[in-house]
Amino acid sequence: MNMPDNVDTQRDTTRVDALADKSLLIVDDDQPFLTRLGRAMERRGFEVRLASSVVEGLSEVRKQPPAFAVVDLRLEDGTGLDVVQALHGARADARAIMLTGYGNITTAVAAVKLGAVDYLAKPADADDVEAALLAQPDALPEPPENPMSADRVRWEHIQRVYELCGRNVSETARRLNMHRRTLQRILAKRSPR
Repeated sequence: MNMPDNVDTQRDTTRVDALADKSLLIVDDDQPFLTRLGRAMERRGFEVRLASSVVEGLSEVRKQPPAFAVVDLRLEDGTGLDVVQALHGARADARAIMLTGYGNITTAVAAVKLGAVDYLAKPADADDVEAALLAQPDALPEPPENPMSADRVRWEHIQRVYELCGRNVSETARRLNMHRRTLQRILAKRSPR
């Protein structure tokens, strides 16, 4: 009976230690978003370091692995999954979350397997980021206040496949089992809310 109590005590101690170190690395290639999120997280008490590429993110992790990280999935020079994997290898207790404009189950699973604790869709505000970083490991997330509409989810999926197909309309239409002209009309429209 004492053993489970010890396990819970160890978990709580680890949680307290993680909160004592508020070092945070934010990696995103969208400079205005990176700056804005960095300032917002500093106001919340985090010691923020910024990186705008995979190379810079990996360099920051090698210098001094942070306790927390917010990493964009798609960066100009590669994937943020590499930064999460390096961080988890350098510091097992680090809590990283992935940000992406192209959410899907496959990349969410990959991110979690590499050490991410959560996966947020852009645009995520500082409150959402802080809540994800500081959430208890076994806590269930609250449902979103403004979830994406079904039309928006469909549009995001089409955009993601279009990007993965190298912006080739014919190939994207074939993979989505959709007529090419229908796809062109969808791509020409603005994103739904």
